[in-house]
Amino acid sequence: MSIENYLNRADPVRAQRLNAVIKKITALYPDVVASLEYKMPTFRTENGWVAVANQKNYISFYTCSAEHIADFKKQYPSVKTGKGCINFKDSDEMDVNALENAIHSALNHSPQHR
Repeated sequence: MSIENYLNRADPVRAQRLNAVIKKITALYPDVVASLEYKMPTFRTENGWVAVANQKNYISFYTCSAEHIADFKKQYPSVKTGKGCINFKDSDEMDVNALENAIHSALNHSPQHR
């Protein structure tokens, strides 16, 4: 399966949100390596990774550590987060630009911390 097929199988609202996050990642890191690692769109640099996933009623943005999403959590306390992920419910407002710091932090993370 390709990332395009993955998006085509998602609910239209979530597919649009996933695509917006993917476009933001690839705009910030044009040389990022995209794959379907972990059965979800995953984006790697030499120093880190991020991934996105379609869930039943939300999309998830994954990083490898809570430190990558700490600033986001402070700015958007009402958005559900996990240890190193952010979960945008279909009903949540989602500003893809708010993910920039988390994307930079995760994709520039020092290799010894992976």
